[in-house]
Amino acid sequence: MMYNLLLVVLLAASAYGCGQTSYPPYSSKVVNGIDARPYSWPWQQGNLLPSRNDIALIKLAEPAYLNDKVQLACIPPAGYLLPNNFYCYITGWGRLYTNGPLPEKLQQAYIPVIDYEHCSQSDWWGSTVKTTMVCAGGGEKAGCNGDSGGPLNCKDSNGLWYVHGVTSFVSAWGCNTIKKPTVWTRVSAFNDWIATTMANN
Repeated sequence: MMYNLLLVVLLAASAYGCGQTSYPPYSSKVVNGIDARPYSWPWQQGNLLPSRNDIALIKLAEPAYLNDKVQLACIPPAGYLLPNNFYCYITGWGRLYTNGPLPEKLQQAYIPVIDYEHCSQSDWWGSTVKTTMVCAGGGEKAGCNGDSGGPLNCKDSNGLWYVHGVTSFVSAWGCNTIKKPTVWTRVSAFNDWIATTMANN
């Protein structure tokens, strides 16, 4: 069963601004990633819940207090598709390589997006990949077991960070399998669901 990051930060994004960090991430050209700079991904929280679509929201019992170490990420516009070869960061606590150890620190890797046209080809993921998903990485750098639920962080031209994906799955053949990039739930496919869920709760 897949697990998803509780995108707690989405609940307040429209009210408080989003996508800014006081601690910019380390630059690099998760598997074959590097230790993330502390607090550089201030919207990534670690609680998980099961869901069929690998995306979930929760209502907090108490307000979240924002500061330079806890911030909100932005949600991309409804239906937005990242262009092929656009670079984003995967961040996560998954295995460092196939069957490898878990990291002691949050990991990050800078990886290219693979558009649906390529990722859905028969020698890639084929029909396993849906239009509500986004692919990125694979080969040299990728997600791995334990990264499920983590964000695909992409910086827009406006300088703000957007969570474009919720890590969903990797290949059973290995985390760095050629033509089997990491697959995320595409957040921009669920804007209506997010808005409705928030309005009803």
